[in-house]
Amino acid sequence: MAEHRQRARVGYIDTDASGLIYFTAVFRWVEAAEIELYRKLGLLDGSIRLPRRQVEAEYLLPIRFDDEIEVTLRVERVGTTSVTYSWDALLRGEVAARGRFTAVHIGPTGRAEPLPDRVKALLESPAE
Repeated sequence: MAEHRQRARVGYIDTDASGLIYFTAVFRWVEAAEIELYRKLGLLDGSIRLPRRQVEAEYLLPIRFDDEIEVTLRVERVGTTSVTYSWDALLRGEVAARGRFTAVHIGPTGRAEPLPDRVKALLESPAE
C-alpha cells in the first residue's frame, strides 16, 4: 500500500501553556503528509474529496517546541467508498504519537460514492 514520510519542526504555535504540543497539532502534520502523498500519486487533480469520518490518536511521548519529528502516513485499507490510513510521529527514532483515520470519498451531492478505480489502484500501489 502507498505511504509517505516527511519531517516537521514543532513551532511555538503548535504548543500550549504546558509547553507541549496542543493535541491537534499532530493532525496538521499528518494532513500535510497526506497532501504530499496525493501529490506524489498525482491525485491533486480534484478527482477525490475525502473528508474525515473517524480520527484517533495516541500520545506516547512528550513533544515540545522546536522538536523535529518524522511523520509516516500509510494506506492501511482501501474500501469501496473509504480509505483508512495509519500514521506514526517519531521523535528521535521513537514513536511519540500514533493513530489512524478513515476518510470517505464524497461526490457532488455530498454523499458517499465509490472511489474511482484509478484512485484505488494508486492508493493500493506498493510503498516506494
